[in-house]
Amino acid sequence: MSGTILEPGQIAAAASKPAFLQLPPRNLFALRAERLARLAEGHALGDYLRLLAAVCRAQQQVLDAPPPLAAPDPQRCAQAIAHGLPPLACDSGVREDGWLAMVDAWLAAFVPPEPVNPALAAALGQLRAAAASQRKAWGVALVSGQFASVPAAVAPFVGAALQLAWSHWLLTTDLSAIGEAEDQQTCPACGALPMAGVIHGHGARNGLRYLVCSQCAGEWHYVRLKCSHCRSTKRLDYLHLEHSPHGVKAEACPQCRHYLKQLYLELEPAGEALSADLASLDLDLLLDAQGYLRQAPNLLLVPGGEG
Repeated sequence: MSGTILEPGQIAAAASKPAFLQLPPRNLFALRAERLARLAEGHALGDYLRLLAAVCRAQQQVLDAPPPLAAPDPQRCAQAIAHGLPPLACDSGVREDGWLAMVDAWLAAFVPPEPVNPALAAALGQLRAAAASQRKAWGVALVSGQFASVPAAVAPFVGAALQLAWSHWLLTTDLSAIGEAEDQQTCPACGALPMAGVIHGHGARNGLRYLVCSQCAGEWHYVRLKCSHCRSTKRLDYLHLEHSPHGVKAEACPQCRHYLKQLYLELEPAGEALSADLASLDLDLLLDAQGYLRQAPNLLLVPGGEG
């Protein structure tokens, strides 16, 4: 048998190379809740951010003690990986019943901030009263981008349940066989679009960009200075507002007119992608006024219309 012999320097480089797919921490939702609560202080949308902090605290409680949830079929996952498909495919999985248990589990764990807003109480009541078929239809609409088919007040809570289910499966399923793919525009684990990009500031990933999945929160490596929507390597614009959360910029592509926010952890080491995105909605308004489109929604703030 013959093979390539690696020199010591090559062995060290191979051993230190960061993984293509990175899993989120198991206290992901607690970290998001803490960050949202901190960003809410003095923020124009403080009440809204505190509400979403409560949403994330309930998500963490359920993730720590999840309801009975069927595990993904190992053979099905292996076949998907072998064919370069996401093993936890959300576009098909959302049409099955497996994730629906997370809706009731999250509703039982959620403690709304006081005083409870009547509109919030009505939205929670609508979700509690909805039949399983209706909840599934809302989930399918969110995953497929048919946002107008979901009541705006209910959408973030359905989104929270979707995030819970897919983060749970991501953290409990062996996906080590997923190989690195160039220009991976959707999550290699579940197939959802990226919510944002993160530029890491230390360790083996220092200076590397990872895209953060909008659904399962997995991160995958994607080269910098390339549009993750149209793959253009021509000029990209990096826009930010002085009063937006420190370290957040929007990478806007003049070619396809899409943008994706980037969180620079070197500038904001305590930053977290979802909370930074929600706290910088003024940047979305600026880009919308300039005719740019978001690549993907934040499931805790789903826009109206189609996308």
